[in-house]
Amino acid sequence: MNGVLIIDKPTGATSHDVVNRLRRILHERSVGHLGTLDPMATGVLPLVVGNFTRLAQFYVEAEKKYEGTIRFGFATDTYDAEGDPTSPPKQITLDRAEIESVAVNFRGVIEQTPPPFSAKKIHGVPAYKLARKHKEVTLHPVQVEIKEFEIVSSEADRAHFRARVASGTYMRSVAHDMGLRLGCGAHLEQLRRTAVAEFEVHDALTLEQLAAAVSSGRDVFVHPRRLLPQLPCVTADDANAARIRSGRPVNFLELSGARQVKVFYGQSELIAIATRVAGTLFHAKLVLSAERTSVAR
Repeated sequence: MNGVLIIDKPTGATSHDVVNRLRRILHERSVGHLGTLDPMATGVLPLVVGNFTRLAQFYVEAEKKYEGTIRFGFATDTYDAEGDPTSPPKQITLDRAEIESVAVNFRGVIEQTPPPFSAKKIHGVPAYKLARKHKEVTLHPVQVEIKEFEIVSSEADRAHFRARVASGTYMRSVAHDMGLRLGCGAHLEQLRRTAVAEFEVHDALTLEQLAAAVSSGRDVFVHPRRLLPQLPCVTADDANAARIRSGRPVNFLELSGARQVKVFYGQSELIAIATRVAGTLFHAKLVLSAERTSVAR
């Protein structure tokens, strides 16, 4: 069982919780995810199954899109609504212009300090494990890119936003830092991830929908030709498919300009990601199907 599927993660569940649930639904141990989503957050969580777990390396730098709500008036130790307040709440009313004047500082390439309750490692230990033990957590600013950050509406002490960010960006830190700039404290009250790379929320299934689909025998996986759309596709004949699967180089005359390609056998069996060695000669960087199977041609 090899494939990628998209789950609409519910609030309160960790990404690992979802992976465990999927293992039980599919009766498959080899399951992973393409980027952790905080327990509080909902939305797009792409999961890779079987040999396709090896595709995770191509999504390490995946762009992400979010919608969410920032609440002003107090900060929390986790930078979100699940944490404890770090100062007494203040009654505050902000207008859209005030919030927008601060938001402009969070567009483009910026320096950002990750939250203390995060997966960032300090001497090999995730920061959140130290924070939970009330040990000192010192994280240094890192460079991140916020490609889009739009305040779509606001009322009193809340602002609703849309964002498109590069990998490694924490929207919790954006909320916290906006509160610091306004001098009133703030935290991320709600967050929904609407896209990861090519995977979007309108294609996602809830865990309940997934379980029902699997029980009825419906295909729940993203069609392999939709994966990694930045890479061109090539369909191998029997001889070239056998060479690719055995790790031998292959000539793909029609792809002389491509650096990497997705190699298919038939219309829907993704068997490898191949890298150009020289000219039209390609060698498998990643073999996803080592044995030939029967595929409708």
